[in-house]
Amino acid sequence: MAFRAVHAQWGTVFAHLPDLGCQRGWEAVWKTRPPAPITCDECHHPMYAKTSRTGLRFFAHAPGAPTCALGLESVAHHLLKLELATAARDAGAHAELEVPGPDGAWRADVLATDPAGAWKTALEAQLAPITGADITARTEKMHADGVTSIWFSDRPRPPWLGTVPSVRLERPDGHKDLTVAEGLVKFSGRGWSSVPAALPQFLTWAFARRIVPHTPRTPLWYPQRSLDTAWTAPQYITAEDTHLAEEERRRREYETRMAPLRAAQEKKRDEIRAKNAISRAKALSEAAEAEQAARTTQARRLREVAIRFRSGIDLALAKLADEHGITATVGFSTGDPRYAGGVPLIDENGVPAAVFDPDPGRVRGHAFRLLAGLLLIFPSETSQRRFEKAKKRTKYQPIDGYQTDFVDGPPPGPARARPRRSQARAGTCACSTPQLVATIHNAEYPAEPSDQMGPGAALFRAECRACGGKYEKPWRRTGNTPINRIFRQET
Repeated sequence: MAFRAVHAQWGTVFAHLPDLGCQRGWEAVWKTRPPAPITCDECHHPMYAKTSRTGLRFFAHAPGAPTCALGLESVAHHLLKLELATAARDAGAHAELEVPGPDGAWRADVLATDPAGAWKTALEAQLAPITGADITARTEKMHADGVTSIWFSDRPRPPWLGTVPSVRLERPDGHKDLTVAEGLVKFSGRGWSSVPAALPQFLTWAFARRIVPHTPRTPLWYPQRSLDTAWTAPQYITAEDTHLAEEERRRREYETRMAPLRAAQEKKRDEIRAKNAISRAKALSEAAEAEQAARTTQARRLREVAIRFRSGIDLALAKLADEHGITATVGFSTGDPRYAGGVPLIDENGVPAAVFDPDPGRVRGHAFRLLAGLLLIFPSETSQRRFEKAKKRTKYQPIDGYQTDFVDGPPPGPARARPRRSQARAGTCACSTPQLVATIHNAEYPAEPSDQMGPGAALFRAECRACGGKYEKPWRRTGNTPINRIFRQET
């Protein structure tokens, strides 16, 4: 289907014009014998004039036509082109359908031109899906030839709307003309709102440059979608500029007023940090003294219970070694109330380096002062979030917040003794290509030989899965997920 064709003697003819654009009537090409010598302007295949049941006049390809872009266009597309051409004429422009560009680089659905020749604008009916990159490229091709373009669609939510100068059309109930539903806006107050307008009125404004494409810098009010490009009048662009300038002025005034207050607040926070540093240092010193006292009295029972039943402690020790370079052990002062039910992890100097799984309900007094400055490690991300959520509801908070982390530990429950390897496989690994695993809390983690011994290697052992021997050279862990868990995920 097409509205444009080429007559052998009369040149270009238009089915939608009463005189075909050449001072001839429709009867001169419709149902004539012999058939009128008209061909397709695109593929040059013979065409013939047709009239639909509703009286729509158009040209159709004769049988045997090759694949042609005009022949593939839908009826809805042709009808929208016809309405665009009619609206362009109502707006005072000269309009032609299906006009090719220079060298056939593009074809305008409707080419609207100024009767005085001052401008040319392509009116594009786009109903089929198209990407933003493609529609931009087509727009740029026309612009390179001195032709601006406006894209139209009557579909509910064209995804490319606003990528190029465009509007969405709709026909309200009881209205004869199409109206602009999206893409035409005005600035009022602090944002943009939609402006309804009939299609001929919109084109009148666009042709006269009374409206221009603009990129809004303030939001479009709901239910309008945010568009990269919308049509508006120059005075509304000026109003937006004035609004933004006023907003910037107010922001600078606010920042000027707030600067002394923020400086005073920061000074006060620095004073609090200095006091906290003293109280935390004192709390840490007292905790180190308590640990030394516990070692002297050989208080082992709670420590051994924690090692056996607190799942994830070995992983926490490994995290301290691998990520913080701290070689730590479970403290003998386990059970001291200053750890809030958690397990102290003590460095080589006997000073608490972290606390494993403290109870948020017991963090108060001496425990608050100590834990506010230590790393808190939890056996799972869930327990970490539970602690943080519980502490947010309390009155007292560390000024810089708690330092928390978690380990992906094994299922809760008592640790089980790891089966010993057979005596035949015992010994030191001498393999040329060792297949290493690191044993941490009765779970095996992937490892590999290293140039130097890492902190984790000082706490845990690595073995070769190929020979079963102990690996005594430098090694490092290569993953945080147990090998048996990796195997379950892969299978």
